[in-house]
Amino acid sequence: MGCSGSTSANGDEPIKKITKPKPWKHSEPVTGEQLKQMREEFWDTAPHYGGRKEIWDALRAAADADLSLAQTIVDSAGIIVQKADLTICYDERGAKYELPKYVLSEPTNLVRGS
Repeated sequence: MGCSGSTSANGDEPIKKITKPKPWKHSEPVTGEQLKQMREEFWDTAPHYGGRKEIWDALRAAADADLSLAQTIVDSAGIIVQKADLTICYDERGAKYELPKYVLSEPTNLVRGS
């Protein structure tokens, strides 16, 4: 364990500043409505996989917010960010929370409305 200002070369230390996920592509093109449905299904079922509901709620709020507000939400909830894009996080008790990229950003092959 190092000082809070120290950095780690091995990547095991928590990330302090969150970032937007890198561009990604879904396995097949999806519409905005399909993406919305996928997100709703994830958030409805996520708490059943473990962890605390209040942490899931904070992660959902952070996923829907801009980066500065998301950072504030994560910090105030005591969430430990393992990957800067929020795909892997932990709570203070060590429970792991994995977020799919589709709840954090839109895919590059999103089908825009016609």
